[in-house]
Amino acid sequence: MNPEIPDTVSIRAHGKILLTGEYAVLDGALALALPVCYGQTLDVAPGESGLLRWTSRDEAGQIWFEAAFILPGLTLLSASDEPTAQRLQQMLYVCRRQNPRFLADTQGRQIYTRTDFPRAWGLGTSSTLIAALARWAGADPYQVLFETLGGSGYDIACAFADGPLLYWLEGDTPQVEPTAFEPPFAGHLFFVFLGKKQDSRAGIRHFREHAKHDTGMIEAISELTRRCLVAGTLADFSAVLLEHERLIGQALDLPRAQDLYFPDFPGVVKSLGAWGGDFVLAASDAGDVQGYFRKKGFEVCIPFREMRLKRPPG
Repeated sequence: MNPEIPDTVSIRAHGKILLTGEYAVLDGALALALPVCYGQTLDVAPGESGLLRWTSRDEAGQIWFEAAFILPGLTLLSASDEPTAQRLQQMLYVCRRQNPRFLADTQGRQIYTRTDFPRAWGLGTSSTLIAALARWAGADPYQVLFETLGGSGYDIACAFADGPLLYWLEGDTPQVEPTAFEPPFAGHLFFVFLGKKQDSRAGIRHFREHAKHDTGMIEAISELTRRCLVAGTLADFSAVLLEHERLIGQALDLPRAQDLYFPDFPGVVKSLGAWGGDFVLAASDAGDVQGYFRKKGFEVCIPFREMRLKRPPG
């Protein structure tokens, strides 16, 4: 039985970072994922009869996308950016296929979305939208993702998680296991934005075209994920990051971010997500890590404890 669709709702979904298993998670590797304190909110309110109006704002409150769809057919009436509107329309269609009651009448809706992080950061503008939209529609967010943007689904798992999690695929079925990851050296971990927004779908295509992966590599990445969770010292953790970088870099035939940008960094830099852009993880017990990156021109350097999702008290 399809669930009822509320007329008014406010849903917030968490952004995400994949600490281990990038690319390899697509082939079943065990990955360590981190929901972050940043996210996106979707608000639904009554609107003009026969229309679904959509307004998306960025972290500064500026409108970056607007569209209008005719109900109940979801025909695109107008859009500030047609490719974005077509992707959104596809998401709406997939939600309706799963729950035929979704937007199936002429009752008007006004949708507002807002991210509280710069969209260029790559923390999940699309995945948080899919997760929130699917929750409102009473649809399976993984299925919406797989039928629209593709990917492993770990970002969907993070959207409503309470903390770090292990994620893997058994065939095409997502598996999620909450885990603890608050290492004693957390104060020496930082997330640095490279300022080169990457297209995740393009990264996946590159992996499929170039990766020299095999079952042995998938198992090795899974084992490195497990070692991350039990690493008791920064040195142990750094050794895991280095080996992870070596394996993924070898599979992709791409240079490490540290070799490209930070060869003199007093620690280890690990790529996160699509290689070559977005955030990297920096691990170092040097005195002024944030100062090092600022001098290199990288202003966004967020300590691990400030980036991770804060659990509510009690």
